[in-house]
Amino acid sequence: MTVRAGWLLPTGQTREDTRLAPLGTMAPESAMTSRDGVIAGGTALNATGAGAMQVQIGVGRALVQGTDAQGAYPVAVTAPETLTVGDGHAQYARIDAVVLRVYDSLYDTSGQTLARVEIIRGPEIATPTPPTLPAAALRLWEITVPAGTSAGTGGITWASALADRRRYTSAYGGIIPRGWGLSFPGSYAGQYRDNGTGLDRWDGAAWQPLEPTVGWTPLTLAAGYTNNGNAQGDIKYRRITVAGVPCLQLRGGVSWATSGSPPNTGTLLAVALPANCRPAALTSVPIAAGGAAIKLDAQTSGQLRLISSTGLTTWAALSGVQYPLDA
Repeated sequence: MTVRAGWLLPTGQTREDTRLAPLGTMAPESAMTSRDGVIAGGTALNATGAGAMQVQIGVGRALVQGTDAQGAYPVAVTAPETLTVGDGHAQYARIDAVVLRVYDSLYDTSGQTLARVEIIRGPEIATPTPPTLPAAALRLWEITVPAGTSAGTGGITWASALADRRRYTSAYGGIIPRGWGLSFPGSYAGQYRDNGTGLDRWDGAAWQPLEPTVGWTPLTLAAGYTNNGNAQGDIKYRRITVAGVPCLQLRGGVSWATSGSPPNTGTLLAVALPANCRPAALTSVPIAAGGAAIKLDAQTSGQLRLISSTGLTTWAALSGVQYPLDA
């Protein structure tokens, strides 16, 4: 048997079944249900075209949640499974779903007790939609079957027909890997997920990025200042969150004409920083400058001011400056 489920058979579950199936307390979805999904690792339950109308699902492990009363079934596919897709409708396209499904005669009317990979056929309508799944079925892939498709007409173009619908799960307390669909809510405050570029934390009401990827925004300099001082690039800023603390980062360099005399009494910006990028209190940070170490005052008004010292020449660097915005 190449599709094995733990805690399904009334008798006959082998020690090998138990070793292969993913056991343990998995990520919850409610007080009594678990988040079903694929167990990440390698190319778990990957799909490839195996013929004109055949698709092959590779090995892998997953958790399949039934109804609240059923609980969740740990499942392992230990050898590739090849499935045959039905011919296309004469007039309409359809979308089929490849699923990992558990049949349990104690809870359904199938009269069977087994787990298997199968195709659930989608409706053949003018605007095709994926099929609604029964209980204890985990969607893995979707296959678009154009009207009139069959082995005799050349079959399915697998490169464009397959849509990855694998979502992932993890053990309780683990980080849920990114998969298809990021719209799911968290189930407890302090849960983490991978968003593709970083981590999100569920705060009890919404996912909050730990350190969001934020682009850099150019600053408008006051008269007398020029970007790219000391060849350090244009002055830019971005607002980020570090360990839950909002911060502002700066980069680039400025220059001016007269040695030792920053224009405008050191006031750097023609346009102040936006309100959410202003510190709650005056914040001073040391910076590098031509011939001397000076400081930069980040003011609550959103203005930046260079505080010069003896020996200053004609440039100042803001690269690497970062300061907190909260009190």
